[in-house]
Amino acid sequence: MFPKKLALIFLCFAGVSCAELQQVVNTLPNGQGTGAIDIAGGLRQALDFGIDKQVSKLTKQDGFYKNELVKILLPQELQKVDKTLRDIGLSSLADEGLKVLNRAAEDAVKGATPIFVNAVKEITFTDAKNILLGNDSAATSYLQAKTNQALYAKFNPVIKNSFSKVGADEIWTNIITKYNSIPFVNKVNPDLTDYVTNEALKGVYKMISIEEKNIRTKISSRTTSLLQQVFALQD
Repeated sequence: MFPKKLALIFLCFAGVSCAELQQVVNTLPNGQGTGAIDIAGGLRQALDFGIDKQVSKLTKQDGFYKNELVKILLPQELQKVDKTLRDIGLSSLADEGLKVLNRAAEDAVKGATPIFVNAVKEITFTDAKNILLGNDSAATSYLQAKTNQALYAKFNPVIKNSFSKVGADEIWTNIITKYNSIPFVNKVNPDLTDYVTNEALKGVYKMISIEEKNIRTKISSRTTSLLQQVFALQD
C-alpha cells in the first residue's frame, strides 16, 4: 500500500477535493509498500541527467564563452574599462580579457561532478515530494542549496590557478594597468577570482535548470520508465 503522504500527492494531481482527499487518506495504513513509485529515485535521475548532459557542456573549450545563456560578462566596474580600451583602439586586448575569464570558469567546472553526485544521493522522500510539487526549477534549487558552498570552495582555487595557466593574470594586469594610467579615470582593482567563481556557479545551475524544465514539461525528454512514471504525477 502507498503511504498516506504519497497517496496525497497522487490524489492532488487527480483533482480530488480537500475534504474527499482527507477522508481517503484517513483510511490508508502507514508504511511504504512495494507498489509505491520511487519519486526520490526519479528526481535523482533527473538531476543526474542535468549534470551529465548540460554541465558537461560547460567543461569544453568555449563552453561558457560561446554559450550566451551562461557567458561570463565583465562586472559593472570593468565595463567602463572595456569601453575605454575599445575607444582607444585596444579592442583585441579587451576581447582577450573577456575570453580568459570564461576559460577559467570552464576549468573550474570540471571538478563539480563529484560534489553534485554526493548531493543527489542525499535526496530523501520528503525532499522529493517538495521538489515534485515545486516549480520548474525546484530540483535545481534544492541542489544549489546543498552544493553552493562546497562548489565555491572547490571552484575558487581552481579559478585562481587557471588565471595563471591561461594567462589571465598577465592579461588583466596589463588591462588594468593601461586603464589606470589613463588621465582622470577612477582607478579599479576588482577581485576577479571571486567574481568569476560566482558567475561560474550561476552558469552551472542555469544549465541544470534547463534540463530539469525539459523533463518536467516535455514528455519526449523523459527517456526512462522511472522518469515517465514520476513526472506523470505532476502533469
